[in-house]
Amino acid sequence: MKIAGIIPARYESTRLPGKPLLLIKGKPMIQRVYEQAMKSRLINSVIVATDDKRIFDCVKRFGGEVMMTSSKHTSGTDRVSEAARKFKPDLIVNIQGDEPYIHPGNIDKAIYPFLKDKNLEVTTLAIRIKTLADITDENKVKVVLDKNNYALYFSRNYIPFDMKNNPAQLWSLNGNKYYKHIGIYVYRKDFLKKFCRLKKSYLEKTEMLEQLRILENGDKIKVVLTSKDSLSIDTKSDLEQINKL
Repeated sequence: MKIAGIIPARYESTRLPGKPLLLIKGKPMIQRVYEQAMKSRLINSVIVATDDKRIFDCVKRFGGEVMMTSSKHTSGTDRVSEAARKFKPDLIVNIQGDEPYIHPGNIDKAIYPFLKDKNLEVTTLAIRIKTLADITDENKVKVVLDKNNYALYFSRNYIPFDMKNNPAQLWSLNGNKYYKHIGIYVYRKDFLKKFCRLKKSYLEKTEMLEQLRILENGDKIKVVLTSKDSLSIDTKSDLEQINKL
């Protein structure tokens, strides 16, 4: 199979304008993401998809592959879909552009189930939650799974709700089954086209979580568990923290 990693990147971020070009230890964030993605053993090519000339020129300078996309896209997934139509891969990996130290092994973990199961349409990742801060942080998306590790639901609230224990107790319990979603997705090409044609769903708009559109329309998302977390840069505080690592 031809497998393409596509990194959607836009300049206009509400909380952190120009985020892809911010320096992380002397390198632009988009370069860090690109270089980490290139370390994947299963991806054949990595492409940055952007609508901004500054990002386009930056990627060209460090020798990466990049293409201009429409400025009308309202989501990174739509941008990824446009790029995929040009490169025509069998599998598309949507790699977030704000995770400068994304683990290459996580990319491969998300791809690997497709090598065994021809019926899979989309996969993503999750990691067991280990701290109270992650359980109660609305920016850390939680996911609950069925016995076969398919997603039942994603939420910014902590799920499942525990009637016997308050949030302050949850993180220290033995056998903790709370999982944080890691936002990397792998799609079959036809499914990605279908997904982008669907109208935004009620649950998606309520939680502001795009992946709920898939579940609400009756499709399944396979969740692969990992032990390697991924740090995303959403605020100036995040940027300061990751530069101290």
